Amino acid sequence: MRLLRSPRLATVLLVVICICAFHTTSAIDIPLEVLGHINIEQLPTITAQSPSTLIAFPFDESFPVICEAKGNPEPEFRWTKNDQEFDPFLDPRLMKEENSGTFVIPNNGNLTEYQGTYRCYASNKLGIAISKEIEFIVPNVPKFPKETLDPVVVEEGQPFTLKCDPPNGIPPLQIYWMTINLQHIEQDQRVSVGLNGDLYFSHAVEKDSRRDYCCFASFPRIRTIVQKTAMSVIVRTRKSDSSENANAILERKPSLLTPPGGKSEIQLVKGEDLNLECIAEGFPTPQVEWMKMGHKFPSKVRFENHGKLVIVPRAEQEDSGKYMCKAKNPLGEVQHTFTVTVEEPPEWVFEPESQLSMIGSDVHIKCSASGIPQPTTTWRVNGGPLQESPARNRRVIGDTIVIHNAQVSDSAVYQCEASNRHGTILSNANIMIMNLQPMILTSEGEEYSVVERKRVTMHCKVFSSPPSTITWSKDDSPESVHGPRFTVHENGSLKIYNVERGDTGQYTCLAKNTEGSSAINAMLYVKDPTRIVVAPEDQRILIGTTAQLSCLAEYDKSFSNDFELLWEKDDMEIALNYTENSRYFVENGVFHIMNVSHSDQGVYTCVAKTPADQDVASALLMVLDVPDAPENLVLSDRKGRNVTLKWVPGDDHNSSTTEFVIEYEESHWEPSNWKELLRVPGNRNSAELRLNGNVNYCFRVSAVNAVGTGRPSEATERYKTPPEAPDRNPENIRIEGHLPHEMDIKWEPLLPIEHNGPSLEYKVSYRRQDVEEDWKEHTVKRHSFVVRNTPTFVPYEIKIQAKNRQGFGPEPKLVTGYSGEDFPSAAPDDVAVEVMNSSVVKVSWTRVHKDKLHGHLGGYRISWWRLRSLLDSKKSPGDKHTLAVPGDKNRATVPILTPFSEYSLIVMTFNGRGNGPGSHPVNFKTPEGVPEKNHDFRVTDVQRHTVSLVWKPPLEPNGILIGYLLKYHLINDTEEVGPLQTVDISKPETTTWILRDLEPLSKYKFYLCSCTTVGCGPDVSDECTTTLETTSILAPAVGLSKSASPSPPSTPKSPVTKPTRSTIGLASIHGGISTKGWFIGLMCAIALLTLIVLIACFVNRNKGGKYSVKEKEDLHPDVESQGMNDDTFCEYSDNDEKPLKGSQHSLSREIKAVESGDSLVDYGDEDAQFNEDGSFIGEYAGRKEKRASAEIKATIQTPA
Repeated sequence: MRLLRSPRLATVLLVVICICAFHTTSAIDIPLEVLGHINIEQLPTITAQSPSTLIAFPFDESFPVICEAKGNPEPEFRWTKNDQEFDPFLDPRLMKEENSGTFVIPNNGNLTEYQGTYRCYASNKLGIAISKEIEFIVPNVPKFPKETLDPVVVEEGQPFTLKCDPPNGIPPLQIYWMTINLQHIEQDQRVSVGLNGDLYFSHAVEKDSRRDYCCFASFPRIRTIVQKTAMSVIVRTRKSDSSENANAILERKPSLLTPPGGKSEIQLVKGEDLNLECIAEGFPTPQVEWMKMGHKFPSKVRFENHGKLVIVPRAEQEDSGKYMCKAKNPLGEVQHTFTVTVEEPPEWVFEPESQLSMIGSDVHIKCSASGIPQPTTTWRVNGGPLQESPARNRRVIGDTIVIHNAQVSDSAVYQCEASNRHGTILSNANIMIMNLQPMILTSEGEEYSVVERKRVTMHCKVFSSPPSTITWSKDDSPESVHGPRFTVHENGSLKIYNVERGDTGQYTCLAKNTEGSSAINAMLYVKDPTRIVVAPEDQRILIGTTAQLSCLAEYDKSFSNDFELLWEKDDMEIALNYTENSRYFVENGVFHIMNVSHSDQGVYTCVAKTPADQDVASALLMVLDVPDAPENLVLSDRKGRNVTLKWVPGDDHNSSTTEFVIEYEESHWEPSNWKELLRVPGNRNSAELRLNGNVNYCFRVSAVNAVGTGRPSEATERYKTPPEAPDRNPENIRIEGHLPHEMDIKWEPLLPIEHNGPSLEYKVSYRRQDVEEDWKEHTVKRHSFVVRNTPTFVPYEIKIQAKNRQGFGPEPKLVTGYSGEDFPSAAPDDVAVEVMNSSVVKVSWTRVHKDKLHGHLGGYRISWWRLRSLLDSKKSPGDKHTLAVPGDKNRATVPILTPFSEYSLIVMTFNGRGNGPGSHPVNFKTPEGVPEKNHDFRVTDVQRHTVSLVWKPPLEPNGILIGYLLKYHLINDTEEVGPLQTVDISKPETTTWILRDLEPLSKYKFYLCSCTTVGCGPDVSDECTTTLETTSILAPAVGLSKSASPSPPSTPKSPVTKPTRSTIGLASIHGGISTKGWFIGLMCAIALLTLIVLIACFVNRNKGGKYSVKEKEDLHPDVESQGMNDDTFCEYSDNDEKPLKGSQHSLSREIKAVESGDSLVDYGDEDAQFNEDGSFIGEYAGRKEKRASAEIKATIQTPA
């Protein structure tokens, strides 16, 4: 056949159905596997046909009348039209196709000749199958008749009806009443359109008069709208001699315009909509009520057309019964009863089924249908009436045909047709009688995989007649598998429940019937179950961030290439395409969702899948965001300045709303500027607002949750509050007196929105507090007022009250203040100065009496200036300095004075007006201190073994200079340093120095500080590198010499520590010599020699014991004869430099003690404590001898 040759349709047409018991199937279909081995004839079967009704819409190009069938041999087709033979091949206008019953009617001529009822017959030598009846309808174009309509004349108050009478056409039909300008006629309780299309008026009124009432009928299925001739209505108004009754409409009780009479019956088909209509006339306009007698209306009922129409959609049997409508007005009522019967088209109770039966069996063909009214059942065989094809072994018993001892010749197509007035149903049953040995259609050697404790089904699809007996066995066992875990189904499949490891093996399916047997083998493998070990967890994630869901699974190793890990959202698989724009990707078992949005919220499921089983785990992803804006803001309970604001909260996006922020905007003072008015808890959706008067408000609301504040809502309509007197008076009142005889009163004005009305002013009231007098009052518009001609600094009582055109604000609070201040008229007495140290003094005085202050005491001011340095006898006064001491104090500390200077000092008091007169000046002198840094210290000449240093004395010696302390040592780039060498320069006029016997090609750092008898000042430093020596690597012992000019008198050289060779090596900056072989050997020799010398010194020291006093004196020449003074020894370094390594610490401790004595705990506080006790000089002198002794001893013991 043509259809069987089409590969696309082959599978559809040859669907494999139940195998081993074909007597229970609904159709016979020989599988392709069977047809590949033997040729089996098949009865014809209708596979496709047109619907029961085929409408020839004018806009369609053609109309196919379909009939397709299959069978073996291929069926032949014939048609009947209106129960008469019809051959499409005889009409050249019809389009046909070979081996098909379908023909096509083109839309290119008069289609009415094809209108009729068609039936298709498909036959081969085994039998005939027939199709359902197909009605081909050619609709006429609906038209209203051309007619001339007389005007409808009606008295005012009387009912009338405009008839539409639409033409017949293809349903559905829709009726519209409009004017000639396509404006809809307004419908209400008085005017309405009925189900029949007529326009009903309960009573006429004057405005009903018009000339263009048009009825439009719409047929959407044929895309047609037709219009009836316009109708004219003239309403005659009532005339009366009495003016009170002029144009009055007489009242009357209701009556029904439709339906007529008191009762009616309605039949409809199940599934259709039940429409019940009652349109009444009367005056006043009647109201229509509905009820179902003895029952309640179902919830699906709808009331439309202003209550005149009841619609019960998709009516069922339970919707049958009696319904009543009742039309009422004050003059009476009228009612109508509907008896509704819901009927049904024919439905199969038992549809006849195709059967494959063995020869000699009894065949039962049952056909039963239901419907209201009860359908009539008709049997056919091979398309003809059953009685026209008699058979001795066939009889009809009730609704069943019984074929006894069926033979091959009894194969045929039986048709059962059931019909009532609502329709017809037809079913073909193919009855085939034949014997066939079992044919197993399932492939040999199928493999099945299943996990433990699951179930598995192994298939054994069999085709045979009579039905086969099917058994299953395992591993060539002669016994069939049995037990509660094993079930063999009718279709031959073996199902094993709760699979165990021991179920692995080879299974055999054996099919037997009277004609023979057949068998196949299948393998079953039991696998480890798939299990998710790390499941995703529920998450609450912030919008715009990245969500991460973890999922890890274990599975049978044999599925390594077949394992899949999939992700689903809300049961829909997520496609992972791994492109740049993709927001989803999986990495190391973690599912990432980038830039999370609201649409990402849902249930995410991880699916771990193998061919044998799968495991799933789900997690809920909740997306957090700020709340949506509230909606439907409404202002209610408007009572003057109080109003209630209500709103509907927006979505909180999974984070509960904690509060709502209510903002306002007013249109006069600051339009478009939104300000916060109120906050309410998040569980409320309304707020009582207390507003200011005379303000034109609008409001908006925004919601707040843990994520943040959401967008504000749309603004409300404007609400203007009535004007009222002010609610409050000014605050923050300040009374100031800038002049002695004036008092300035200032206050914080009311905000514009707080005015509560126009013409805001302030009433200022004041009176003296210390005398009896009346209030003085002034009204001003600004927020300040000056009271003139007041006594100096006397107390006043002041109050300020707001007022507007509506009245005064509340009673104001009383505020006390003072009139203007004048300058103090007296200076502090008994001013005394106590010198604490070289830079700090303590000042005391006697307080000024309050009567001389003439104002609020601000405190005292101390002014001082430097007269001269004690090194200079000529006075040159310096800048004046001032220290303010707030409050009523009589002592203070003056810091940061210059040491060794003469100062002058005065003390004065001050108030809000200014300073009073100063006290008598007091002169005092500060003692010596440590010098400042030296000026311009630098290296001027660098040779192989010598370095020249130049400096200038400090700008502020802070005393009498007694000399300088010079220190130096080797350094390198790694911050390592050699031992510190010191030179004591005892002549203060010395400003240059030459250091000799230095190591060549070595980097040195030099430090210099100036000294007084108090101590040494801070260091200044410089660095340099000696030049390369050409004659010898080793340098002679380092010696110190004075500079040539000026040169100190013949002073013995200060013994210094000679730098060791190892130290020189650390400081060397020579780039390449350190890598030479001879240089490395020389360095090793020097290191060995140094070690021997150190051991000898150590042995000698242990043998000699301690030095005697005489030996120490011999080793230490008189300090003064050397021109050195240990008072200049100082371990200070510049703040920018690191601490000196190897320096002696006795002078350091001494200088630190001096510093701590000069420090101030809190300047300006008379309770400051000082450490200076005046004995530091003597203590320092005792320590310097020990320091010198230690220095000389260390020098002698240093190896040369």
